[in-house]
Amino acid sequence: MRKSTKFFSVILTLGVILSSVAASAGSKIVFADFSWESAQFHNRVAGYILEHGFDREVAYSLTEEMPGFLGLERGDLQLAMETWVDNSIAIWDKITKKGKVLEMGKNYPNAPQGWYVPTFIIEGDPERGIEPLAPDLRSVTDLPKYWKIFQDPENKDKGRFLNGPTGWPISIKNVDRLKAYGLDDTYVNFYAGSGAALAVGIASAYEKGRPVLAYYWEPTPLLGKYDMTKLEEPPYDPKVWKETGMCAFPACRVLKTGNRAFLESEPEIRDFVERYETSLELTSEALAVMDTEGMSGPQAAEWFLKEHPEVWSSWVDEEVRAKVSKALGL
Repeated sequence: MRKSTKFFSVILTLGVILSSVAASAGSKIVFADFSWESAQFHNRVAGYILEHGFDREVAYSLTEEMPGFLGLERGDLQLAMETWVDNSIAIWDKITKKGKVLEMGKNYPNAPQGWYVPTFIIEGDPERGIEPLAPDLRSVTDLPKYWKIFQDPENKDKGRFLNGPTGWPISIKNVDRLKAYGLDDTYVNFYAGSGAALAVGIASAYEKGRPVLAYYWEPTPLLGKYDMTKLEEPPYDPKVWKETGMCAFPACRVLKTGNRAFLESEPEIRDFVERYETSLELTSEALAVMDTEGMSGPQAAEWFLKEHPEVWSSWVDEEVRAKVSKALGL
């Protein structure tokens, strides 16, 4: 009787384990949905393919960089199709050394970032009746003499630098850079409430023909829509960047990343993510259409997949390709 009980106990335990493995293999895939448009767009392109081509349920968890990285490490989040690792390289290196997160290649070539001003500040805009307010503004080092143009509405004695949200490590780096360049004597750092608020702050100023000095990056619908100039800085130098930040921003690697345990249990999905590759031009095109047409993320993803089958068809095998094409009505 004891042997029978032990036998059934082993069978029950084995059944629980197998059920757990099966549930894990078919569980919902949660994307780290970083708060900028291009990351959310690429997540939804991949999500559409996973839903319709791999018959998997997906979800998107809105996050900033730090909690997103930690979520990928813990396994609360499984995938991120656009991870800007160089803006938080010390944290990212620490996490990846533990071996719980995988890098799966670039989504698109390195992305530029920097401090931008509307080009009409420098060149004017005759069609809008705007005279050039800072015709000699070329470099970050020219900013002290032009602080009044960017006057802070709450501190009339200084200009305003529109920074990213407090949750972004690059925003902290921007504060250090203001001090290193000696610009904290003439400019106030102003944190945007979110990535969306940062974009709205720049767009609103541009539409009204007002000056704005802000951190931003490419590819984005905003820089595809508005003529902005990135201020010059000394060439990027890793040592200078680490010590003072008094040089051009590093061009960021934009990687596809994911939780190692998940990816090792899902070799077909891992293969798909590794093959997934776009370009700055394709991403900018999609974001511009998304903004101009007022599309949601899922709508923009579906538009992209219908418009560029020659791109995504190389990411998947014939069976998945047929399923996705059928869902798209191609």
